[in-house]
Amino acid sequence: MNNRSSTAQSTISLWDASAKENAYENSMREDVTTDVAIVGGGFTGNSTALHLANKGVQCHVLESEKIGYGGSGRNVGLVNAGLWLQPQKIRAQLGDRVGARFVQLLGEAPAYVFSLIEKHGIQCEARRNGTIHAAHSDTGFTDLRERSEEWHRLKAPVDLMDREETAERTGTHVFYGGLLDHRAGTINPMGYVRGLSRAARDAGATIFTGTRVLKLQRHQGKWRLETNLGSVTANRVVLGTNAYSDNLWPGLKRCFTLIHYFQVATKPLGDIADFILPERQGVWDTAPIMFNVRRDHYGRILIGSMGKIIGGENGVTHRWAKRNIQRLFPSLPEVEIEKSWYGQIAMTPDHLPRIYRLAEGLYTPVGYNGRGITPGTIFGRDLANFLTGTNAEQLPLPVTELKTLSTSWIKSKTYSAAFTANQFTHGYR
Repeated sequence: MNNRSSTAQSTISLWDASAKENAYENSMREDVTTDVAIVGGGFTGNSTALHLANKGVQCHVLESEKIGYGGSGRNVGLVNAGLWLQPQKIRAQLGDRVGARFVQLLGEAPAYVFSLIEKHGIQCEARRNGTIHAAHSDTGFTDLRERSEEWHRLKAPVDLMDREETAERTGTHVFYGGLLDHRAGTINPMGYVRGLSRAARDAGATIFTGTRVLKLQRHQGKWRLETNLGSVTANRVVLGTNAYSDNLWPGLKRCFTLIHYFQVATKPLGDIADFILPERQGVWDTAPIMFNVRRDHYGRILIGSMGKIIGGENGVTHRWAKRNIQRLFPSLPEVEIEKSWYGQIAMTPDHLPRIYRLAEGLYTPVGYNGRGITPGTIFGRDLANFLTGTNAEQLPLPVTELKTLSTSWIKSKTYSAAFTANQFTHGYR
């Protein structure tokens, strides 16, 4: 069954409400047997399913809610190259061989995402006009200069911009400069993940929604997944739950620090906002408590930062959004808010993702550190290759054993308090 979500499922984000790709519902009705069971219907899960199905591998995706319900449907929608870390720092942490290959892989990742969008006709408001990493201070600009020098050494198409050029590109004079990455772009992330799901189904994958995995255990050389609607028996399993991991596998949700990120969208602003990001690049800044701003296909401004939504229509978060929009674009009249939401990010201590082998035939990529679109797509593709015989050295990162963090929940609480204080400080002054 392929149709719009039922009214019982409220929209989780602006993207959920505005995506042109149809939502999909298909509950499991009987016990099934498959080669690969994939838990989670986000970027990773659907990319894994698409690439497995293209190879003729029988696979089933088990999504507890609806496609894109987790971080994928709540994403900012920036299709960025690389990670938050400077490429030279990635190489320093991973070593020259693995690090250089990983930097190259993620540098090419936006092109691969946009190739899937084109190949499968995914309706997701895709714009490949680049993204802008904006300097919030002189120190931030120094960081961007170092990134620019390294990317240029690697022959990447990036432009380091001074204050004036950054102001022309963004429509605001608050930034000290910026780094324009021509490899990148923007999408409606819910449209993209729904499109991946459609492409996976067209290739032969089976996708179940409203199907929550309650128990996962090894039995007679196979995996048995007990769900709220029956059981799935599989030879191998991929957990694509990332920041939305629960207690299904012991210790998994304690291998990262959970942080939250919110978004606030204005109502469409029309011609008065045409000076803001005229080429529709997405922007994020270099501040320790990062914020982003972009303008969508319909002329809304979207602005966000780390933390949860605090209050309702006239609450702290909406005040924060209005004040920051006024700070960035003082010529605008007061804006009206249409939608606000937040999602979860899995942050690792070194800001690098992981691929864990949890047990025989059981794998999970985790810790995208706020970069779900490109790593989720690439890790899903390469896990599919690995599960069909490609050497493990061809994976984006080495497969390792699970390592938990004893202080993850303490750090999460500490970060949450800091993000809340930031909203109060900048929402009422």
